[in-house]
Amino acid sequence: MPRISAAEVREIATLARLRLDDAEVERMTHELDAILGYIETVRNLDTGSALPMTHAVPFDCPMRPDDPKPPLSVDEALQNAPRREGSFFQVPRMVPVSGEAGPNSGGEG
Repeated sequence: MPRISAAEVREIATLARLRLDDAEVERMTHELDAILGYIETVRNLDTGSALPMTHAVPFDCPMRPDDPKPPLSVDEALQNAPRREGSFFQVPRMVPVSGEAGPNSGGEG
């Protein structure tokens, strides 16, 4: 039984703003299913005696002190924003509102 369906691949493609034709959807369905299978294999490994690590080799990662500081003002936080709307970052819509064209339909949804 596949772990991911073609409909889920299409939904992921929509969220990623990708246009996939039917052949690509089928290929990606098989590839993502294989990846999920590998993840399941790793998930089933007994790692109870393994020590947690962040790198495969010893790595010294010095940490700086976490000193609280006053928050940035809105103008400071948005000074390098490519687009802003009032006190907010302005970003393109990723998920269409019902009735609007989606990001993969060629429209500016």
